[in-house]
Amino acid sequence: MLTNLHRSAALLAFLFIATFMVSTLIAELFLSHASVAEVKQAIVSALFVLVPLLMMTGGSGFALARGRVAALINAKRRRMPLIALNGLLVLVPLAVFLNLKAAQGEFDSIFYGAQGIELIAGALNLWLIGLNARDGLRQRTWSSAAAVTSD
Repeated sequence: MLTNLHRSAALLAFLFIATFMVSTLIAELFLSHASVAEVKQAIVSALFVLVPLLMMTGGSGFALARGRVAALINAKRRRMPLIALNGLLVLVPLAVFLNLKAAQGEFDSIFYGAQGIELIAGALNLWLIGLNARDGLRQRTWSSAAAVTSD
């Protein structure tokens, strides 16, 4: 059950972040400033779901890895603080800042600079989460193979 919680929370968090990025790009490239402001408001609102999902992913991952020592698990352990710090110190504050700027109609160079940083930081988190998912799948495959060969 813990494994299913971990996988589901990680997948949903990944999809939330990807949706934030795609929505931002579509709104900026093809829609009005009002639409951009709506997207920024939706992102801030969705943080109340995303942050707990990331906490569930991290907590369940640490619980699943407890007592286990493997290169893939250690790689995931090293990435998790980067994902969390990037999210809490960069992405959440930028989402709030961009929402405030967009709500005030301030689409200036500061807004677009911050949005560029947000997109880069979001892409970084997607990449790190993707690496963790890849390593989790590899670990599962190796664990399954080891169990079969030891029988």
